Amino acid sequence: MTAEPIAGHEPDPERQPAPEPGSRWPRPPQDGYIVDDLFTLPDLPPHTELIDGSLVFVSPQRDYHSIVIDLLLTGLRRSVPKTLKVRREMAVVLDRKNAPEPDICVVNADAVSDRSVTRYAARDVHLAVEVVSPESEARDHDTKPHKYAAAGIPNFWLVERAGVDEHLVVRVYELDPVTKAYALTGIHHDRLKVSVPFVVDIDITLEALDQF
Repeated sequence: MTAEPIAGHEPDPERQPAPEPGSRWPRPPQDGYIVDDLFTLPDLPPHTELIDGSLVFVSPQRDYHSIVIDLLLTGLRRSVPKTLKVRREMAVVLDRKNAPEPDICVVNADAVSDRSVTRYAARDVHLAVEVVSPESEARDHDTKPHKYAAAGIPNFWLVERAGVDEHLVVRVYELDPVTKAYALTGIHHDRLKVSVPFVVDIDITLEALDQF
């Protein structure tokens, strides 16, 4: 997450409160932070997210979490059509007070034509993927999927460990246009094979993970 000002979004002095005495972090505005604050506040830790107007600082990433993302990225990029791009850990703006950072997202190719882009609009996102870690479990299971669905992101994958051997499980969800909520369309253990948002076939066994 970069904190440099973006053209046309220079910091508003009234939204740059001084840190609390004895703290390096600023006191939040009365009504909470907004998306522009996320990209203009100085010295925020990498991968800070904005959820319901609050800044969420992520814990250091575990090796397991990193290689699971690498495995899925490799598989997605192997078959992604030219009209789409696969990106890792980029902010997605859902509304004025929410800009989470999916572990992986698939976006319209024209949304990344500018290599200096720091965020994507929800309307450009076709798939959001969250790899669950102990400290993010509640957000990944509840908060984020509800917000992704409300913002109209059509596909969501939830990736976590299961069983004694802690093998990968990928739960695949599609947005129901009537209920505006995600419906589970598949649970994948050894092989992730789907046809939306494009044809994907990824070996997700522990043996495949060990290659990373």
